[in-house]
Amino acid sequence: MATSLIRRQLAVPLQRTLCLRAPGCRFVSKTAAKTHVEFDYDGPSMKTSVPGPRSQELLKQLGEIQNVGAVNFFCNYDDSRGNYLVDVDGNRMLDLYTQISSIPIGYNHPALLKLMANPNNLSTFVNRPALGILPPENFPDKVTESLLSVAPSGMSRVQTMSCGSCSNENAFKSIFIWYRNKERGLSGPTAEDLSSCMLNQAPGCPDLSILSFTGAFHGRTMGCLATTHSKAIHKLDVPSLDWPIAPFPRLQYPLEEFSRENEQEEARCLEEVEDLIVKWRQKGKPVAGIVIEPIQSEGGDNHATADFFRKLRIIAQKHGCGFLVDEVQTGGGGTGKFWAHEHWGMDDPADIVSFSKKLMTGGYFHKDELQADKPYRIFNTWMGDPSKNLFLAEVLNVIRRENLLEEVARSGKALMNGLYELQAQYPGLLSRARGQGTFCAIDVRDAETRERITLQTRDKGVILGGCGEKSIRFRPALIFKEYHVHLFLNIFNDVLAQHK
Repeated sequence: MATSLIRRQLAVPLQRTLCLRAPGCRFVSKTAAKTHVEFDYDGPSMKTSVPGPRSQELLKQLGEIQNVGAVNFFCNYDDSRGNYLVDVDGNRMLDLYTQISSIPIGYNHPALLKLMANPNNLSTFVNRPALGILPPENFPDKVTESLLSVAPSGMSRVQTMSCGSCSNENAFKSIFIWYRNKERGLSGPTAEDLSSCMLNQAPGCPDLSILSFTGAFHGRTMGCLATTHSKAIHKLDVPSLDWPIAPFPRLQYPLEEFSRENEQEEARCLEEVEDLIVKWRQKGKPVAGIVIEPIQSEGGDNHATADFFRKLRIIAQKHGCGFLVDEVQTGGGGTGKFWAHEHWGMDDPADIVSFSKKLMTGGYFHKDELQADKPYRIFNTWMGDPSKNLFLAEVLNVIRRENLLEEVARSGKALMNGLYELQAQYPGLLSRARGQGTFCAIDVRDAETRERITLQTRDKGVILGGCGEKSIRFRPALIFKEYHVHLFLNIFNDVLAQHK
């Protein structure tokens, strides 16, 4: 099946020029012909509004089984390819959201289909092992070839997991175990530690905490939810933990016009972090770790300067807190560097870095001292999936072979320039254009208008995502070229013109 899909997709002829109307007000890509993706479609093609009739039938069917309130439409993944997602009604859409930032090199990439068709990989796809007790023979080599080849600075250990939430949840546990072992020194847990933890009581279950930030999103499991503060619906009715929440800087744009104000805002937030660490220590709930995203994604694509993160790292070290950088959404190249924290320019950026989404598998890198001291302390049945390491290794080959990080930087520059132009053209509608690489966002005047714009843009053949109170976020695949940027900007401009 995979082989036939490769043949079918590579046989489709490609249109290499973009037809433009009214050249004076359209975005023109002079490099379209030489940067086109070789397994891509030539543009959107819409047959119905979205969701179309078939999607609506399936929504009704699935609605009798589970809640479908979040379902946008149903997809035809066989016919999707490159930067384009096809739905079950035959609508072909340029995807700038990519499954919530989770598709690294587009749909049905030939390199991944070829990997699937290789009989030597069949056993890896058919047999899913309990990695913590019975890993396959090639697992160390495959982890080294894939994950360790992109390990963050100062880290040579990685723990695989299955998703972003379980990655952060177990990273929190690693921090707590490390912190308590520091407190105990050479002595191990006492009999009281062992008995009290079975009753959810101290000292075996210590009253430690993780400091997080307003607007953060770190997952939906119990510990992660205590550090998630992006939308009330994520947390409503679920018991939580009394952990400190610091303010995340709210920068003013354009940055060059508000440098002094933004510097003061970041200083205020850093001061509050230190105050909270002291306050929680006095409450008897010491801060064992700090968790932060390089760019707050679900919370509204909120940025801070490299200087803010460098100073925050110093504060964590000063107070003996583990420093966890959550790269679940930012990792994998979308910012123009493989890890968003690389933009900070630090040799020692973190103690733990969590990942998922574009890396195909979940998990976290960590320093040696955060290695669990005993078996079964960081453990579950699957602890990842070896087949995802195969995919990741091939994704990394494609990224390197095609210089996709450089491509992201070029496309990102074109995207940001286009957003700046549209922001200037529609000042009462758009504001605060921001981003790194193609990891970009822009604010709309209110949430209702944002919703209308994203739906109208989708009906014209472009998929966008929302975040925060009123932001639109852009999360294209790494194969998103300047050609696609201008194609999107033209469609987006047409939609915005209706909202003047």
